[in-house]
Amino acid sequence: MGIRCRAAILIDPNKPLVVDEVEFPDPAPDQVLVKLFSSGVCHSQIHTMRRPPRPGRSLPALLGHESTGVVAARGRDVRHVKEGDHVITTWVDRDNSTSPLPPASHALNERPQSIVMWGGKEVSASAATWAEYALASDRVVVPIPDDVPTDVTAIIGCAVMTGAGAIINTLQVRPGQSVAVFGSGGIGLCAVAAAAIVDAHPIVAVDVSENKLAFARRFGATQTVNAQETDPVEAIRELTGAGVDFAIDAIGLPQTQEQILRAVKKGYPGLNRGGTALLIGLTPPGAQVRLDTSLFAGGQYFTRTSGGDCRPERDFPLFVRWYREGKMKLNDLVTNRYSLDEINRAVEELESGQILGRGIITYP
Repeated sequence: MGIRCRAAILIDPNKPLVVDEVEFPDPAPDQVLVKLFSSGVCHSQIHTMRRPPRPGRSLPALLGHESTGVVAARGRDVRHVKEGDHVITTWVDRDNSTSPLPPASHALNERPQSIVMWGGKEVSASAATWAEYALASDRVVVPIPDDVPTDVTAIIGCAVMTGAGAIINTLQVRPGQSVAVFGSGGIGLCAVAAAAIVDAHPIVAVDVSENKLAFARRFGATQTVNAQETDPVEAIRELTGAGVDFAIDAIGLPQTQEQILRAVKKGYPGLNRGGTALLIGLTPPGAQVRLDTSLFAGGQYFTRTSGGDCRPERDFPLFVRWYREGKMKLNDLVTNRYSLDEINRAVEELESGQILGRGIITYP
């Protein structure tokens, strides 16, 4: 039978998304069809949209990867959710014990595809959320309580998971340890907020926008550095004396990847380890990154995280609790709301830096 709904369709990397009716098939045995309440608008999707055509890339395609919704139908093998349950959809296996999907590929749309039809053409989709419905593997669908708000919690599926997960899982930040976060977008702000929740100190936010830096203080940044006005590495060393224990790049530019490595504490080989630089942000297509390997001689560490090393079944209830307790201020973090028909405006405003926190699409 299938279901018809409206979706934002990527046809060409250099053209606006087209909002039109598509047809989803019935769920496969291990799939869940979700009627969406809300979806996040993540910057990684900009990389997907702007990436030039290459072999193996299937267009047209649907986009988006974090949402909340209600289960409309499920395949016969799905046991952990049922019709009528409220859920979050994400792009990380819900218990991370199996890997039916290629890792770290959410921004590249390189997953097993559900075939959606549009005007007689096949459209590739993988739990895409810039649509009124999402057809997803049951491995990326996580139940949430029915009394939790279903708009702002959509960003738990990527922004919160990645930013907060980096703090509590990847870096395992402890009270009193120092953190610098380069980039005060949605993911960076979630990292700042989680660092404050675990009582890190100081927490330094780095950005080129004074508005975003002021906004970061609302989420727990104790100091801010405008990288357009001063060398952020020198500023961090002046603030901390020796550099930070952890520096996070939530942007992904070549210069910020080197800056985070220079911003952490130096170690002494054989005596103590230095700080850890963590890459979260995705490097823009075509960008060349070169790191000075002599920096590693001092014992600094450089690593990256995918999805904050989260196990959604374990970590999403924690993030929901943080939200309910007022620690993770999702109502403040979501600063822009759009309808599906406004998706191209949402993309334009995200790409041009006009979204202060995180934007979401809400569905009637």
